[in-house]
Amino acid sequence: MSKPLDRLRSIMARLRDPDTGCEWDVAQDFASIAPYTIEEAYEVVDAIERNDMRDLRDELGDLLLQVVFHARMAEEAGYFDFDAVVEAIANKMETRHPHIFGEQSGMMNGARWERLKADERRAKGEIGAMDGVAKALPALMRSDKLQKRAARVGFQWDGLEGPTRKLAEELEELAAAATPEERLLEAGDVLFVAAHIVRRYGVDPEQALRASNDKFERRFRRMEELAREDGLSFEDLALDTQEHYWQRVKREED
Repeated sequence: MSKPLDRLRSIMARLRDPDTGCEWDVAQDFASIAPYTIEEAYEVVDAIERNDMRDLRDELGDLLLQVVFHARMAEEAGYFDFDAVVEAIANKMETRHPHIFGEQSGMMNGARWERLKADERRAKGEIGAMDGVAKALPALMRSDKLQKRAARVGFQWDGLEGPTRKLAEELEELAAAATPEERLLEAGDVLFVAAHIVRRYGVDPEQALRASNDKFERRFRRMEELAREDGLSFEDLALDTQEHYWQRVKREED
């Protein structure tokens, strides 16, 4: 084990010491730390998308700290330790690449990969197509994974005509919803079918929405900037004037 990793594990052990450690760190458990783990993973992605390698280094360190934190709590409870975490992923990587680390020959392809994943799920007692899809995933990403699992066993429309009709139907049902509870469910159905259509075009719905979010944010910030250059406050403008700035920004980008 590298000395820097030894140092980090030693720091975490001291922070978690019930007598001399940090009060905040000692008070944490798996559930209280989980939101930070998710946040740090997204900050890693953000640094990558910004191509900020210095920030990526720091964010990867923050994410590694989360792994060390969880492993330390597990060790204290007698479940497993950090070495067991490393051993488990090393074993998994070797098992998933038998053409590299085993006696099998040939390239890894989609079919072989799916067979290996299926074997892993069966080994963990997961027998249903939906088993093993984490509930804590972002909703759009989880929708995509659930639908891919269903498609593996043949449960999906043959083409795009069916889901396109279904999307129109769900939009009508959303418009007709009479209560907040009904609107919540119907809105979810709209997004679920939309995710299916996007996936059938070979596009990752989570990445697609992230790209649209970034585009909207970029354009909105530019609208505000243009308004300020004209001596105006964007929030005080009428909608048709705001739309004028929106079109200006689009023309700039074109």
